[in-house]
Formats: sequence, structure tokens, C-alpha cells
Amino acid sequence: MSRLGRALLVVGDVVTDVVARHRTPLAPATDTAAEIRTLPGGAGANAACWAVRSGCEDVRLLGRVGTDAADWHERALRRAGVRPLLVRDAEAATATVIALVDASAERTFLTDSGAALRLSPADWSAGVLDGVAALHLSGYLFFAPASRETARRALRDAREAGVPVSVDPASAGFLAELGVDGFLEATAGADVLLPNADEARLLTGCREPEAAAADLSRRHPLVVVTLGPAGALVAEGGAVTARVAAPPVPAALRVDSTGAGDAFTGAFLAVRLAGADPVKAAEAGCRAGAEAVTVVGGRPLDPTPGATV
Repeated sequence: MSRLGRALLVVGDVVTDVVARHRTPLAPATDTAAEIRTLPGGAGANAACWAVRSGCEDVRLLGRVGTDAADWHERALRRAGVRPLLVRDAEAATATVIALVDASAERTFLTDSGAALRLSPADWSAGVLDGVAALHLSGYLFFAPASRETARRALRDAREAGVPVSVDPASAGFLAELGVDGFLEATAGADVLLPNADEARLLTGCREPEAAAADLSRRHPLVVVTLGPAGALVAEGGAVTARVAAPPVPAALRVDSTGAGDAFTGAFLAVRLAGADPVKAAEAGCRAGAEAVTVVGGRPLDPTPGATV
């Protein structure tokens, strides 16, 4: 049984992002000019960093990385104010994502999951929940057998300890490969589900996000469906209870949508943990998402001043 505290524990992916911003359409079989940067990323790691940015003072991240880039990722997380609980993998390289970002700031991912989805039950202990007030599971964990079992154990132990659990489905593409039934079965018991509109549609078969949000909230007590620039939907008890607007972002300021959903998740969880209701938390998430699209990569632009863990 854990001793409940004030910390947010994120269990998820740590990724090396290679972000390629191209102003013109990709030209097959030849060169396309691009601005390319290598940055720390990963849905779980990004959400943890945005949670700190949004006021959560104790954020911890459990993930698996290759020894090739472990030191670099640990330093980046500590600079952002996140306490890294990284398992080093000597056999697999750190997960890598190539993000192709077009002139509209929309991104397409090429993903090598590497060590991230090798997070195993042996890497988990119920003692990790000591001092934790909320557990967040990145949906990427559910897309491979070992990490899925780890996520299931973490969810089970958190429920036994009275720690609320949130899940971000993370990827409509990988979700389709796994199968809806498998994902819903593995995440049963989560208190909060944070899908985007595409993921919500896929999980329910509903065409409209409103209907999908309402349907999912019959399975999970609180569902928040993100709608990109259109904001977010809050649903509870089988009905949409609020629609939250997102701050407008001029097209000239939109540079990269990578990590916008992670920013929403991190801010939502931080503000919710501080005691806000779901609508206020969703408003904070929308503000963070709007900020995220003005930044290249998935993390806040500036590390928390003086942050060290």
C-alpha cells in the first residue's frame, strides 16, 4: 500500500525526436529542403515536462531508454524539473521518432520504438507509488506485450493503493493495429481517458467526437477528448458536460504540432492534481496545447528556471 503524497508519476516513453520541418511538399526520389533538429521527446516524457511547466512541483517519470542516449535524456528531464526514473537498456537503442512537419505545422511520425516498449514488469514495483497522488500511463505502453503487462500491473497496483489513473491512447495508428477490444480491456479501471478525436472515434465507432466522448464516459468516470484548435470536450456519466475553447493561434506562429496533445495532458493533470475541476483543467490543457504549437518539438521552450531534481 502506497503512502499517498502530492507527486504525479508518469509511466511512458522517452524518445529521441528528429524533427524535420519542410516548407514544400516532399519530393519523392530526390531532395526536399528542411530545417532539422534533434530534440528530447516522447509522449510520456513530454507530458511530464508540461506538468512541471503547469505548476506540479513533484513529477516523476518511469521509462526505459537505451544506454546510447540515457545520460542526455536524464539531463534534459532534470533541467525541465522532472525526476527521471529511467531504466537503462544495454540491448536496444533509445526510441527514435522522425517527425515530418509540413508548412501547416501538421506532423507525420516515423517511429522506431526501440527500448521504450521493452519496459518490463521487472522494471515496475508497487513501491514506486510511494508519495504519488496520481498515475498517468502513456498509451504507447499498451502496444507491445512486455510494456502492456507493465502498464496493467501499474494500473492494478495504483487502484489497490487508491491512486487515480489516467491514460492517453497516444496513437490512432498503433491503436488500430492492436485492436480496440484489446486496448479497452487493458485500460479497464482507468479513472480518466484523454484521447484525441481520431482515437475517440476509433475506440467507439462513433462518427462525431461528442458521441464518442459520451460513449467512452460510460466506461471511464472522466473522459476528455481533445479537438486540436477547436478545443476539447469533457464527458462524464455518459454525457458531454462541457466544451472548452482553445486560445486562437495565428497561422504565422504555428510551427510544429508535435507534442501539442502531450502539452494538453501534462497541463490538465497538473491543474487537476492541484484541485481544479475538469473544465478548469481542460482550459489549462488547451492553453498549453496552444503554446506547444508555437515551439519546435514536444517540450516547453524554456526549462523551469533553476530546476534540478
